Amino acid sequence: MSDADGTSTADTLDVETIRLDGADGVTLAADIVGDPDAPVVLLFHGGGQTRHSWGGAMRDLARRGLRVASVDMRGHGDSDWSPDGEYGAEVFPGDVMAVARQFESPVLVGASLGGTSSLMAVHWADEPIARALVLVDVAPNIEPEGVDHIRSFMFEHMHTGFADLEEVADAVAAYNPHRPRPSNLDGLKKNVRLRDDGRWYWHWDPAFMWGKHEGTDETRIIEFDRRAEALEDAARSLTIPTLLVRGRQSDLLSEEGAEKFLSYVPHAEFADIEGAGHMVAGDKNDVFNDAIVGFIDRLDVEGTA
Repeated sequence: MSDADGTSTADTLDVETIRLDGADGVTLAADIVGDPDAPVVLLFHGGGQTRHSWGGAMRDLARRGLRVASVDMRGHGDSDWSPDGEYGAEVFPGDVMAVARQFESPVLVGASLGGTSSLMAVHWADEPIARALVLVDVAPNIEPEGVDHIRSFMFEHMHTGFADLEEVADAVAAYNPHRPRPSNLDGLKKNVRLRDDGRWYWHWDPAFMWGKHEGTDETRIIEFDRRAEALEDAARSLTIPTLLVRGRQSDLLSEEGAEKFLSYVPHAEFADIEGAGHMVAGDKNDVFNDAIVGFIDRLDVEGTA
């Protein structure tokens, strides 16, 4: 999924790009901003996106007094690709665990793939890695039609690419018809690579979709249908403060799917954001940020900082 956010290059915040250790020797690119002594929030994007999908949210959360790092998942953006082409269910949670351990008591915020990876990382860790968890438009039980929508979008131009940025903008607009078509095409360069053939391609490893064996039906993108039972177990085991954020117009996480998650995690809070689809932070950035900051403020009041 594309994630250009139109963030102004004139932003005065001091954003630093760093490398973080993932699992198995892979290193991950991250943008980090905010007071080094402030509470830490780690942002993990969805499949096919990059760290820039959080651009507006990252800066706003930093302005509100948080230390924020937005991380490129492996195989995405400027992070390393898996050397063996492996992007199975265990890989991404391992990276989240490794990143979280490089900070003190962070809040993990994950959208879609980043959310399920964060959930499993918290579940599998042999010691606490986070003080709280925020899942953005994802839960163990999601809608197959929404998964197919994402998968179809990512497959469509995976090998053929785009002739120019206008074609990239057209594809993004077709995927998100409720969002205005990007007017500043330069922002799209964060999500694509210009190759030697003169065409633009998405900024992620094609093996993320196909797995190790291109041409088979064993795609790696968002294997939620195969992992629902494991994700349910992980959800039921949650003891840390948890917030589920849903885009009310999402085709991936239905109201029923959200209700099931809340039944697994009775202590979880829930924010259902009107006017937002699956890409919640991009659709309703201010409302999304209000929900996150309010949740973190309540952590501090309740003494979990």
